[in-house]
Amino acid sequence: MTPLVIRFGRMGDMLLQAPLLHLLHRRYGNPCRLLSAGTWSGALFADHPDVGEIWQLHGRHTPLWLSPERWKVIKKIGQHNGPIYVTEDTRRSLGKINPLLRFSGIARDRCVFINDFHTGIQEHWVDELLRFGKQTPAAFAAADYPWHDEDIQTAPQLFLTAHDRADCTAWIEQRNFGSAPLVLLQPGNWKAKKWGRKREDDPKAWPIDRWTALLHAMHQRLPAARLVLCGSPVEAAFLETVQHLSQLDCIAVAANDLPIRRLLALLERAHSMVSIDTGPAHLAAAAGCPLIVMYGSYSPLRWDRRSPFGKPIINLGGPPQCATVADISLQSVVAAWQSLV
Repeated sequence: MTPLVIRFGRMGDMLLQAPLLHLLHRRYGNPCRLLSAGTWSGALFADHPDVGEIWQLHGRHTPLWLSPERWKVIKKIGQHNGPIYVTEDTRRSLGKINPLLRFSGIARDRCVFINDFHTGIQEHWVDELLRFGKQTPAAFAAADYPWHDEDIQTAPQLFLTAHDRADCTAWIEQRNFGSAPLVLLQPGNWKAKKWGRKREDDPKAWPIDRWTALLHAMHQRLPAARLVLCGSPVEAAFLETVQHLSQLDCIAVAANDLPIRRLLALLERAHSMVSIDTGPAHLAAAAGCPLIVMYGSYSPLRWDRRSPFGKPIINLGGPPQCATVADISLQSVVAAWQSLV
């Protein structure tokens, strides 16, 4: 019996599905199928023992009647004979998932939806997913698909290969980082393209003068370290601006050459990371990198990073103390990072 999990989430959302995938794997005996949107799930769950197949929708916003890709997915869903767990909880995404299920001919009693099991009590997303994973669709309720305490993982786990680590080593040598400690900083998020226009509209933006001051404080405290500004290609211009204003030779920008698998391997060996509340911070915790996360309007109670290795994670900001990341002081970030050192 193979379970199918459907979630149209961003990178951090998809990583937090890992404990649920493990639980369903243990309950039903086969690695899960995963239906997601975007391109990152394939890289994120490569070689993951709890994931057998990954179906990725690259154009989920294309109207159904104009999308051969979505009709192929509909056919795959129709041929799927196991239980279906829908962990998407937004109305917009459910509006795209429900037609896929309807046109596939799948009976509704073979599916369970996480929205039907919300308690109204704020809890960590992983804990809610684990509670949801203990449910069984009505069509399969007559059989026994038990779960045991050892099936519960409360932190996402990812699996790197020897190739991933060798690729990262080669990249570090290419960058001439040598054996220096690597301190990673993640100043941007997926809304980074707004930088240069109305950054004040982004509740996750931390002022650029504080990033440069933080870099100087790090260099003073750990002068042998290389300070690596991480991000996606769309964030490259902003990261280069931070590098230029900081005027430190130890700073490097990694925006165009950090695919997910290489980033994971880099996080595994990094000294520490300072990040706003965004997807790479989830990867850092899963890889065992000591971490500081700056929260704005979202609460750590729901989105706290969890390390399967017990490495330190320090949360700063979040409601009710802070409405935006800009409310977090430079002194508090410096002090938190120095405590990691």
